[in-house]
Amino acid sequence: MRNICCLPIYFQKGAPAQIHMEDEPPPSRVSVKVRAWLRVENSMHLDPRERSIVISLVHASSFQDKQKTKTVLEATLLSALKMLDVGKWPIFSLCSQEELKLIRQACVFGSAGNEVLYVTENDEVFVLGMNCSGCLGTGDIQSTIEPKRLDSLCGKKIACLSYGSGPHVVLATEEGEVYTWGHNAYSQLGNGTTNHGLVPCQVSTNLVNKKVIEVACGSHHSMVLTSDGEVYTWGYNNSGQVGSGSTANQPIPRRVTSCLQNKVVVNIACGQMCSMAVVENGEVYVWGYNGNGQLGLGSSGNQPTPCRIAALQGIRVQRVACGCAHTLVLTDEGQIYAWGANSYGQLGTGNKSNQSYPTTVTVDKDRCEHFRSILNNDDEIIEMSEFSYPVYRAFLEYLYTDSIRLPPEDAIGLLDLATLYRENRLRKLCQQTIKQGICEENAIALLSAAVKYEAQDLEEFCFRFCINHLTVVTQTQGFAEMDHDLLKNFISKASRVGAFRN
Repeated sequence: MRNICCLPIYFQKGAPAQIHMEDEPPPSRVSVKVRAWLRVENSMHLDPRERSIVISLVHASSFQDKQKTKTVLEATLLSALKMLDVGKWPIFSLCSQEELKLIRQACVFGSAGNEVLYVTENDEVFVLGMNCSGCLGTGDIQSTIEPKRLDSLCGKKIACLSYGSGPHVVLATEEGEVYTWGHNAYSQLGNGTTNHGLVPCQVSTNLVNKKVIEVACGSHHSMVLTSDGEVYTWGYNNSGQVGSGSTANQPIPRRVTSCLQNKVVVNIACGQMCSMAVVENGEVYVWGYNGNGQLGLGSSGNQPTPCRIAALQGIRVQRVACGCAHTLVLTDEGQIYAWGANSYGQLGTGNKSNQSYPTTVTVDKDRCEHFRSILNNDDEIIEMSEFSYPVYRAFLEYLYTDSIRLPPEDAIGLLDLATLYRENRLRKLCQQTIKQGICEENAIALLSAAVKYEAQDLEEFCFRFCINHLTVVTQTQGFAEMDHDLLKNFISKASRVGAFRN
């Protein structure tokens, strides 16, 4: 289940790292506000193998003790980074470049990213994809490779969106209205039936005069948070995930009471079959399925009504996020705690053992010596202008994923950064990327880069490639514009290896 994705372009002091999709190119100079907040996005992946949770990390700090504001490194984790360029999602290959430039918000969903909903700059809503269970809301179950407009949602200004594994879709507008459609075998659409919803329909039962500000979906249940701090749930309830005290499915929205009766909730999240709520004093309440310890109660028994996580006593939580069967929270001091399933290391604890109690996650904040030196000061604004935005973004991704995902031409800029920052492992990864992406058209440019950054192994590789494809390479624009000294050295070296023999 995934809240609608926004893109980290600027990091603002004292505010969440909001996601914006701009039709203008990203700025060449990135200004990073030093005391920006750390935002945890609610994300549950539908793959049962438990991929990692989405956390957008910007330059974080303690907001009560100025002495703690110095050295927490800025970063943005994998899933948010993937959304920076929507064209990288295969589903968007069906859209024209003109259509892509108009996209302001987007959410790719479905078991294999087979469906997408996006919003344009003028607040028009479009969908395309496989349309499983009518999840595109087009009025039928036919797949479409051409974007279709959802007239009923155009101009509604979508504030948040989440989806289940049917899939079913739940969204809230800026006015606080809730719309649902898609799979409904367990009444997860909240309309009192079990008929699939083929078009977006407003959910009004028990939500009249309520302004919904946040939505979340489990596999087959739904949850919303209102502006007055109330939580409403509906749908599948086999493990108590609706929080009603029973295991009967809930066909319409029902307010979650019990321990939350007199509490003001400020944040919600859903796992596959569990639910979470953070209240205004920082306490976390959990209910539903607990077979992997994802409720953090120290046991594996299901919980049919909200229960406070006692292990977080004295810790003020601000955000909660759920994976399929694991949970993360963020405290007001920038600390992360994790618990639940861990067979793929998704808790970040250094092992693969499940955890039934909240466990501190240690973030390696000092991986980059260069960043540590420039961030270890009291400057409120740090301007980094040596490299382009895509290069800095790729570097931040590398710091927190140990991988890079760039075309070979862009890897040249990252190689330049790695050389300047003395990041030898990153240099090797850039060289590997360049080798894997070399072709006749870019071979000379990559050879030039290898020479410039004294990457001898890469230089030899590019040179050999050019020799093996000499006829085509010498007819490219890159060869025609080749630096004079490089051309002279290339011809001399090529002659020595017999490249010009008949």
